[in-house]
Amino acid sequence: MSGTARAVGARLLELAIVFVGVTFIIYAMVFSLPGDPVAALGGDRPLPDNVVAQIRAQYHLDDPLWLQYLRYLGNLFTGDLGTTFQGASVAARMEARWPVTITLALTAWAIEVVVGVVLGLVAGLRKGSMLDRTVLVGTILATSIPVFVVGSAAQLFFGLRLGWFPIAGTGDGWPTSYILPAIVIALFGLAATARLTRGSVIDTMQSDFVRTLVAKGLRRRDIVGVHVLRNSVAPVLTFLAIDLGFLLGGTVVIEGIFNLPGIGQMLFEGIRTHEGPTVVGVSTALILIFLVTSLVVDLINSALDPRIRA
Repeated sequence: MSGTARAVGARLLELAIVFVGVTFIIYAMVFSLPGDPVAALGGDRPLPDNVVAQIRAQYHLDDPLWLQYLRYLGNLFTGDLGTTFQGASVAARMEARWPVTITLALTAWAIEVVVGVVLGLVAGLRKGSMLDRTVLVGTILATSIPVFVVGSAAQLFFGLRLGWFPIAGTGDGWPTSYILPAIVIALFGLAATARLTRGSVIDTMQSDFVRTLVAKGLRRRDIVGVHVLRNSVAPVLTFLAIDLGFLLGGTVVIEGIFNLPGIGQMLFEGIRTHEGPTVVGVSTALILIFLVTSLVVDLINSALDPRIRA
């Protein structure tokens, strides 16, 4: 077995351990919450005891927690993310909502990549300039304001007052219904991307191999476009990949403010109604996304940087 295959195998084993550990913690936390979600299904009129007992038996809620988790883990291998207490498939409900969340997340991620990397690159190449200081101050401001404040203010100003964008729903399609909430979400990742790119570019520009290329007379454009970018992209790429996973799962607040029927709103509703299977199923899917993107980033970084391969 080659060194690369062994490294990939070891990485997959690590990810499997992380997946089991994190999903068990989430499962234990969700199903250990105070209150009986089955009894709450009846609302103001409590369900008969025999109905409650039947539902608890159907979902194995009286079994030990470790046995419930093992049964859930076994169902995952068949693609079953669980069934809600109303009898609906969690996977089917997510399938109907994924397009909204994916569209929103990819739109925000594209804004982060383009604007964040460009700002960071320009600021890094012009260290100490007015543009550099402006980027630093702007990124600090962007990350210091809570996302729900930015979202509500943007909705009020650009949606209600100026009328440039719809204030809720997805009725106008992409990009009209998505661009404003995407910008709000992207502001925070964009700031981090710009600062990370700036720092990485500055470090690379001060390295010995860049001084050597300058001494050999290479054009600055070629040095920056080929050598500096390639050696600066690894930490930025890692952050962007992880942030894409965050965007797919971290849109709860924004989907709530803009009334977007996506995965984030589904997760919020599951938490609010104590719908354990929904919360665990959505969380499991998001964890898988994080782990897969992490593995892909590791492989890409190995391809880009010979030091990592070694």
